[in-house]
Amino acid sequence: MQPAEISEPAWRRRAVSRRLDAARSRAEQRVQRYIDAAFELIDSKGTTEFTIQEVIERSEQSLRGFYQYFDGKDELVLALLEESVIEAADDIQKVVDRLSDPLDRLRAAVVRLHEWCDPADVPRVRSTHNRRPVAEFAVQLSLTHPAQVRTAMKPIATLLVELLEAAVAAGAVRVAGVEHTAVLLQQTVMNSWLTNRMADPRRWVTADETWEFCLHGLTP
Repeated sequence: MQPAEISEPAWRRRAVSRRLDAARSRAEQRVQRYIDAAFELIDSKGTTEFTIQEVIERSEQSLRGFYQYFDGKDELVLALLEESVIEAADDIQKVVDRLSDPLDRLRAAVVRLHEWCDPADVPRVRSTHNRRPVAEFAVQLSLTHPAQVRTAMKPIATLLVELLEAAVAAGAVRVAGVEHTAVLLQQTVMNSWLTNRMADPRRWVTADETWEFCLHGLTP
């Protein structure tokens, strides 16, 4: 007969948990210092043309420590993109939460997202960092790291799906497929800032014009 299995003492689990929690907290603080240093370099340079060594020096940490958390500069900028997207999604959600009508909520999200995608044209009252260079570099990353960029953009995609579902349920719009339509919305809005740069400034598309274009595609 096999001896009865003795469960791990509760004190041991608590002790190990505290140690793991402490290690996790220290790791998060170190990673955040690299992130903050990179954003500070972007603010001072106005571009993502910084080196890993510059990040190391500004964060006052080690190169060895950097590579414990990031494979290289691309992965660091991907982390900056994720930070920017989460901030944008939170801000859009706050704007949407002020409204009750499903179509008004969807419109507010589209307009605010348009503003976030072209921050140079909107005062940066919501953020302490210049996010424009990150958005521009994300275009390059979408070619070399498409899966990671899709993951980074998921908060925006999820929010648009939820708002579109609510508008459809309320009978405000009618679409063939919510998820695919949300993708069309996201692509239309998020590419506006890029395509505007290819046109005469007198003909740049505004956030309201982008919404009107999308709305006509959503209604019969």
